[in-house]
Amino acid sequence: MSTPRPAAVIILAAGEGTRMKSDTPKVLHRIGGRSLVGHAIAAAREVGAEHLSVVVRHKRELVAPHVTEIDPAALIADQDEVKGTGRATECGLDVLPADLTGTVLVTMGDVPLLTGETLVALTREHESTGAAVTVVTSQLDDALSYGRIVRDADGSVERIVEFKDATEEEKAITEINSGIYAFDVAVLREALAQVTTDNAQGEKYLTDVLGIARAAGRRVSAHLLEDLWQTEGINDRVQLARLGAELNRRMCEKWMREGVTIVDPASTWIDVDATFGRDVTILPGTQILGPSVVGARAVIGPEVTLEATEVGEDAEVRRAEAHHAVIGAGASVGPYSYLRPGTELGAGGKIGGFVETKNAKIGDGAKVPHLTYCGDAVIGEGANIGAGTIFANYDGVTKGQTVVGAQSFVGSQSVLVAPVSIADGAYVAAGSTITGEVGPGQLAVARGKQRNIDHWVARRRAGTKTDEAARAAGYADAGSTTQGTTDTKDNA
Repeated sequence: MSTPRPAAVIILAAGEGTRMKSDTPKVLHRIGGRSLVGHAIAAAREVGAEHLSVVVRHKRELVAPHVTEIDPAALIADQDEVKGTGRATECGLDVLPADLTGTVLVTMGDVPLLTGETLVALTREHESTGAAVTVVTSQLDDALSYGRIVRDADGSVERIVEFKDATEEEKAITEINSGIYAFDVAVLREALAQVTTDNAQGEKYLTDVLGIARAAGRRVSAHLLEDLWQTEGINDRVQLARLGAELNRRMCEKWMREGVTIVDPASTWIDVDATFGRDVTILPGTQILGPSVVGARAVIGPEVTLEATEVGEDAEVRRAEAHHAVIGAGASVGPYSYLRPGTELGAGGKIGGFVETKNAKIGDGAKVPHLTYCGDAVIGEGANIGAGTIFANYDGVTKGQTVVGAQSFVGSQSVLVAPVSIADGAYVAAGSTITGEVGPGQLAVARGKQRNIDHWVARRRAGTKTDEAARAAGYADAGSTTQGTTDTKDNA
């Protein structure tokens, strides 16, 4: 059976969302790594419609650019001063071709769990039954302020009544309107022209189209959806958190069924665009955000945050944070590492404890094991960076790059002052500050020669516990005031 394709989808995203109590428009709040309207657009695109229009009004200057950013082909429709979902839908139709025929779906910008699969099923049922209007409904014991579905004696849909306009008998109805519809576009245009604002809210209701279509002798159907979560809209922060948690539960369940071990789903957060290979293990306290990709058999966690990061097969990342980074196959990261954008760790490489990297290309098998800042660097295959090394990449005006060649060794507590290059197969002595080039096979030593000053404790710290310890250790001539020095051999 071929998949039905509606002619267009209209997303209503013009509302203010006052109950969010936010300077951010409601449809721009995020769960699962996407804005609410982003979820609506993703679902709409899954049905393959040729046209998509998004109706905006409140804080248009924020919503419209966001829509264009995530879907440049989407048409922006501006709702005018007339309030109501009916007027919003009219505005959405106005930016579509005037000669459009077929099915138009209308969805909401604040119903993030609605799936493309449900919209396809809605389109199929609408077209197969020959209905002029099909509304998605759900059974809800506590229907709150949702519009009620009023059916006639034979069970067909007679009309939808908004809660504020409902009688007590109608408020007792448990079948509710989701705000998601399929319309024959010609019927929709004709009926909207007849809809008025004569109601308790003074708004142009889209729901009135059903009664008008029915009065004209056209078929009005309902598509009953058992998954109530898909019809639930977000009006405040409580619902935002509630639906965010449910979406995350679904993401964890999806990937566990695909062969990913998630030790503690309750403390694991996975965005909708993240993907995983088989036999990945995710340990507690982990967030996989954005379009992150985790390869087969990798171990992530505990206490890891990955954002838009690629992790290769068999890699291990623990107690670390990585943003827009690449971690190669078989590599290890952590604990307490911070990988900033532009970090690329090669296969079998290591970024160890308390290491920060930024715009650093670290070759296959190379190691940055301990207590290091590595920024604006290119590190060759198999190189080793000693503990406490600083890549001094900023002179207060410009950033400079440091290159460390393949199989080279940088001793602990070194400072590499960019721009500087250390060739393949070179050494840097521990504690050096490198400001010039180091050639292949060379040892670079850049530090002051050690001087031991005799009698210093006796003169400067007389009577202290240190002085007592020195005397107990057999310090000869502890009381002498003659100053002397002893040079020690540079054993670099």
